[in-house]
Amino acid sequence: MRRTREEAELTRRRVIEAALKLFSRNGYSQTTLAMIAAEAGYSRGPIYWHFSNKDELFEAVIGHSQEPLLQLVERARLEPDPRRALDDFVDEWFRLLVEDDWFRQSFEILLNKTELTAAMVRTIRRERQLTRAIIATLGARIHELGPAGDVDAESLGLLCYTYLMGITQSWLFAPKLFSLAGRRDFFRAHLHGMLGLSR
Repeated sequence: MRRTREEAELTRRRVIEAALKLFSRNGYSQTTLAMIAAEAGYSRGPIYWHFSNKDELFEAVIGHSQEPLLQLVERARLEPDPRRALDDFVDEWFRLLVEDDWFRQSFEILLNKTELTAAMVRTIRRERQLTRAIIATLGARIHELGPAGDVDAESLGLLCYTYLMGITQSWLFAPKLFSLAGRRDFFRAHLHGMLGLSR
């Protein structure tokens, strides 16, 4: 029984890996379940054993960018020092993009390779919930530092989030435009300046 469970999990992972590769290369709409099955080395049967349709498989693929960000939000909430919470969040966001292929690819698929439709309502809902959680958490931690006078916490969180997303989308769209690894310190320092956190 244990071996069967392990084999099932291996099959599921191979299907997700194949979907990740093909969604990244072709985009969501131009990738079929038959193509994913062939890439994974299976018939379509094992896909339907784990996923009821392509949208559910897509949700699992996108989960590879959502889960680390959910963990980042939780760490930022629990870190006693608000400045460290902000810096760690920004540093880990960039580290994941640079060093974690699955994270980067799933992020790229969502931002640049997918036409979000009503059929993806669960994925869209989760993304919106995650976005709100990031903005609220960053805003609250920045606000604790009192950098911007009367500016409300939500606006500060929104500024930080849109700054990170702008850098992310620009780099994913044209990675040769700049070295994200080489400019992490610059981006963090510039964010501090925008938020009035520079020492």
